[in-house]
Amino acid sequence: MSENLPLTIPHVAQAAARNWGDQPALLEQGEEWSFAELWDRSRAAASAFIAAGMGKGDRIAIWAPNSREWIVAAIGAMAAGAAIVPLNTRLKGREAGDILRRTGARLLLTVGEFLGTRYPDLIAAEDLPALERTILLDSDWDAFVDSGKGAGDPAVTEALARLAPGDISDIMFTSGTTGAPKGVISTHDRIVPMFRHWVEVMGLKAGERYLIINPFFHSFGFKAGWVAALIAGAVIVPMASFDIPQVIRHIEQDRINFLPGPPTIYQSLLAAKAQTDFDTSSLRGAATGAASVPPELIRRMRSELGLVDTVTAYGMTECSTITSCRRGDDAELIATSVGKAIPGLQVRITGEDGQEVARGETGEIHVRGYGVMAGYLDDPEATAETIDADGWLHTGDVGVMDEDGYVRITDRLKDMYISGGFNCYPAEIEKLLSENPEVGMVAVIGVPDDRMGEIGKAFIVPRPGASPDAEGLAAWARANMANYKVPRIFEIVESLPLNASGKVLKTELRKTA
Repeated sequence: MSENLPLTIPHVAQAAARNWGDQPALLEQGEEWSFAELWDRSRAAASAFIAAGMGKGDRIAIWAPNSREWIVAAIGAMAAGAAIVPLNTRLKGREAGDILRRTGARLLLTVGEFLGTRYPDLIAAEDLPALERTILLDSDWDAFVDSGKGAGDPAVTEALARLAPGDISDIMFTSGTTGAPKGVISTHDRIVPMFRHWVEVMGLKAGERYLIINPFFHSFGFKAGWVAALIAGAVIVPMASFDIPQVIRHIEQDRINFLPGPPTIYQSLLAAKAQTDFDTSSLRGAATGAASVPPELIRRMRSELGLVDTVTAYGMTECSTITSCRRGDDAELIATSVGKAIPGLQVRITGEDGQEVARGETGEIHVRGYGVMAGYLDDPEATAETIDADGWLHTGDVGVMDEDGYVRITDRLKDMYISGGFNCYPAEIEKLLSENPEVGMVAVIGVPDDRMGEIGKAFIVPRPGASPDAEGLAAWARANMANYKVPRIFEIVESLPLNASGKVLKTELRKTA
């Protein structure tokens, strides 16, 4: 890894081509691309984006599963000066349409079909005045790239010379307690230094094979995924969807070294290994988080899967990585904490008065430094509520810090639960469910689940004259929201517990659940 790392993602890809040239950069479906080829393809894509009139200030949305085309499109779009807007592949048309409108995306890169979902059909009825063109990565992409002047286009060199570290790299949407997803604005100089430090903490080395199961629309698959691999010179092995037999084939045939993901992945691998032994001798490292991790799981990952360099980390869309354990930390520490601040960031625990509390005392986790978002898209009020005048990002998570700076998360101030590694915001789910004509009032909470960590439970008060049932509500929810948001339990109730001001008492609902 170069000491003089450039501070934009396209320049990182360019430096990787310069440093590692013909060495393998990406392996997908048996085909291998070198770092030089990846950069050439990215330049050719940038030329096509420039020919299509894309440049600084424009937004290009990517709504597609993990693939090499996703990476090339992202690097090419950013090299042209545009910002990318990654969309969750589980979104429904209404959710995707809202994001496309709010970002003013001029181009949408998607796929014709993935896992039975036809993406262009989902947004066919959406009013998208800014959207000029939809390009299908699985059928139109080559023709689109050919519409440019190729990798040698001088316009790409000129665009790269204009690209600055402080330019917007991406706008990634996170849900919120207000019920409306918020666009988190990030810049190149927030991402590159953070994941350079992440690479050092994880010990990711040039030539190591990195299986990226985490989706590219998420920071874990995008920034801690292929961007980190480009910084390290590691080989990117993308997976479009999580499938245990396929994961095992990758581990054995592609000799995977580094395998991050939520705890569910490792639990599934251990269960599969108990049934049929497979070769895990190539595995070295893992990064996990997003849910509680039992110490026994860490021990088994190390002893049975060979993931000796297993660590837990903590981050959020507004600051992709905040803390991380370190290689060599014992299983108990890794399982019970999310580590200490990554280099260059400040983390503190604060009381209700906003002042830092003593070590060992509980309070809200705050973070400050280069990795904190630039702000929320078109929402200065929400930005000011989240980032205070001194630059501290208020995470909404409650935790405690020990004498060594290691943080343990104990609760959430914000009304959120994590299901299978995805943040689920009850306010947003309640807003969507309330559009069902049979729903009068609704309250959603997270309840513990052995496999998913937590699942959603919805308490429904029917509208007068309506008689909804759990099965019908679940089917309606699956049709109208991303499946990870769909509550797994629906309970029909006559009323919800309310306080004097009419606010639902979720503490009472949690007691009954």
